[in-house]
Amino acid sequence: MPTRVYLIRHGQTIDAHERRYKGHLDVPLSEAGIRQAERLAEFVKHLKSPPVNRIFCSDLSRAIRTAEAIGLPIGITPVPINGLRERHFGQWEGMTFDEIKAVSPEAFTNWASDPLAFSPIGGESTKEVSLRVTPVFKKIVNDHKDETIAIVAHGGVNRVILCDVLGIPLTNIFRVEQDFACLNIIDFYDSVPVVKLMNYVTEL
Repeated sequence: MPTRVYLIRHGQTIDAHERRYKGHLDVPLSEAGIRQAERLAEFVKHLKSPPVNRIFCSDLSRAIRTAEAIGLPIGITPVPINGLRERHFGQWEGMTFDEIKAVSPEAFTNWASDPLAFSPIGGESTKEVSLRVTPVFKKIVNDHKDETIAIVAHGGVNRVILCDVLGIPLTNIFRVEQDFACLNIIDFYDSVPVVKLMNYVTEL
């Protein structure tokens, strides 16, 4: 039996329409985000596959709340992990795309053109996010072989993980979409990962 991972992005946050870079800011779910999480929880509960044994999540409230919604119907308490946090945007946290371009035009241009090498001022580059997140993800999988695991994280974190399991260079990270409350399914046959589903969002 493979080790199955349900890799999930948290639900919509209260300021999602403003398109702010939240990073490590602890922004809560919106009412719509709570509904998304609850809807996804019902979907996961009724999947025709081995039941979820464990749930891990980022220690930011938007991920914890989503993970709690998934754990409630199946009686599992999520375990928060700091290493699954979203990319740290440094001085740009809480700012919109336009605000960043206005105050840090050169730094923003460098980061936008090569996010693998450049980082937001005081924050993490894509490479640094990968160096932080990938070992955490692999340890969870290796520590729970033959189990079914749910991991609730963030758009940037999930993209890094999916690039790694698919063998995609991190330079292509933004070719992988991760919508709010989306579900990805990855099966591990020994150390070989197979992506069964990507960026699935349950219907309204």
